[in-house]
Amino acid sequence: MSTERHYEREFVRTFFTSPTAVKGEEDSAKMIRSASGLRGMQAPDVWVPDNEDATAPNMRDEGAENIVEVVAENGADFPGEIHPRIVWHRDSPATRYQGFQRMLKIADPEGGAVEHIDGFVVPEVGDIDDWKKADEFITIIENEHGLEEGSLSMSVIIESGEAELAMGDLREEMGKPSNNLERLFLLVDGEVDYTKDMRAMTPTGELPPWPELRHNTSRGASAAGLIAVDGPYDDIRDVEGYRERMVDNRAKGMTGIWSLTPGQVVEANTSPLPPEEGSWLIEVGGEDVELEPDDDRQVYEGDAIGLEEDGDEYVLRVGSDERRLDEDELREELLDMTSYVPSMDDIVDSMEEFEAAKEAGRGAIAMTQATTLVIDGVEVEVSNDRMWDEATYQAAQTPITLFQDVYEHRPDQHEELAEMYSEDVVERAMQVGN
Repeated sequence: MSTERHYEREFVRTFFTSPTAVKGEEDSAKMIRSASGLRGMQAPDVWVPDNEDATAPNMRDEGAENIVEVVAENGADFPGEIHPRIVWHRDSPATRYQGFQRMLKIADPEGGAVEHIDGFVVPEVGDIDDWKKADEFITIIENEHGLEEGSLSMSVIIESGEAELAMGDLREEMGKPSNNLERLFLLVDGEVDYTKDMRAMTPTGELPPWPELRHNTSRGASAAGLIAVDGPYDDIRDVEGYRERMVDNRAKGMTGIWSLTPGQVVEANTSPLPPEEGSWLIEVGGEDVELEPDDDRQVYEGDAIGLEEDGDEYVLRVGSDERRLDEDELREELLDMTSYVPSMDDIVDSMEEFEAAKEAGRGAIAMTQATTLVIDGVEVEVSNDRMWDEATYQAAQTPITLFQDVYEHRPDQHEELAEMYSEDVVERAMQVGN
C-alpha cells in the first residue's frame, strides 16, 4: 500500500467539538450555531458538531436536524473542514444502526448541508472489521444520495485496545477492492474511554498520560498516510499544561490536538507554528529556562546557576555542584547547557542559504549560531557551527511545510499570520522548499 495522502491537507492542528443540541434552550442549536461563526485563529482546522458524547441521548435526533439546518445555512462560509461525530459502538448493532440513520439524514442533499460536510467522525471503533462496517455504511449513504463514492471521509477515535491494534492492519487493508478505507482521514485518540477499556487506575483518579497510545496513533497514521490527533485536555484553565502536551506530541510527530474551547483552539492553532522571535534556552535541573534578551546578549536571571571570575579562571556553580574552569572549558560547558529555538525568519534564512549553496554545487555548509551569555554579570561569548546537509534541510522543512499548508487552506488567517511574522517573511516562507 502507498502512504500517499488521499486528501489535500497534510496537517490538522485543531479538532474542535461542540454539542449539536442543548436541552432547555430556546434555540437548542445555539452551540453549533455559535461555532459555525468562528473565524481566524479562533476557528479550528476541523470542526466536529458532536452528536455523540457532547449531546444527551434524548437530544441526538434533534441534534442531527440541527446539524443539517446550521451547516446548510453557515457551512459555505466556515473556514475549516466540517466532520460531524455520530454514535457508534463496536459491540452494539443497535447503536451502529442509529449512527447510520443519522448519517443518512445529515448527508441527504435535500437538506442542503452535505455539500459543506467533509466527512464523519466514528467513535468507539473496534477491530479492523468494525472499521470496514462504518466504511460500508458511508459507501451505502453515498450511493443512496447519488454522491461521488469516496467523497465523504471517515475519521475514527481510538478508544479501545482493539482499535489500537487495528491501526497495525491498515497498511494491508487499505486499497483492497472490497473496501473504501482510502476514505480514512484522521486517527484521533480518546484517552478517557481508552482508560476505561484498559481498566486502568491511578491513585488520584486522573487519566494516565498514555504516551504509548499517542506514539502508536502517530505511527499508525504515518504508516497509512493519515493524520494523527491527540485527545481532549480536560483542564481548560491549565494553558501551560496544554502547551507542554502539544510540545510533547509534536516530538512524536502528532501535530493535532482536540480543543474543547475557542481559547484552546487559538493555543492549538498557534503553538505548532514557528515562533515569531528566536530564543536561547539554558538547561537548569533538567529543564530548559528561557534567557532574557538584552540587545545582543542573553541574560540568565535565576539563582540555580552562578558564575564568577577568579583571576584567569572561572567558578561555575550549577545547583550544589561547583567547578573551576578555564575560559575554553567554560565555553564548552555553557555551550552544552544552552540551545537555540529558531524563529520563522531564522529557519527561512537557513533554508534559503542552503538552497543557494546547493544551487552552487555544494552539498553541505556550516551554519553558525553565536551569542553573549550573561550570568551574574559575567559575559561569555559562545558559538556553535552546525553542518547543514540535505537531511538537515529536509528536517528543517517540516515546520515550513506546516506553515505553507496552513496558509494555503486557511485564508481567513492570512492577516493574523502577516501580523505575526511580517509580509516579507510570509512571502519568503511560501517560496522556500518549492
